[in-house]
Amino acid sequence: MEVIVESNSLKFFDTSSGVITTIEGMKLSKSGVIKEHPDLENDTEWRKKAIERLKEHMKKFKTEENKLDYVKDELVKFGYEPLIKQRAGHRPKKWK
Repeated sequence: MEVIVESNSLKFFDTSSGVITTIEGMKLSKSGVIKEHPDLENDTEWRKKAIERLKEHMKKFKTEENKLDYVKDELVKFGYEPLIKQRAGHRPKKWK
């Protein structure tokens, strides 16, 4: 899985299937969303509101590097292992 940060948008690239999707196309765990946002537990539009909150949170970061670090830190919590990062037009670098 590759995560692509472009300005304020997040895209996810599944290298095994070759599919690129935005956060709207990802499967979200309701229990995971409730853990982060307990107020959405009984809300019928929990998914939509969680995605909007993520988008608003991403806008608070000043640089794409900060956004990428945030996404990395969040994914590490769920067992993902970051291998490399790459900025447009630059060579890939290993995560430190």
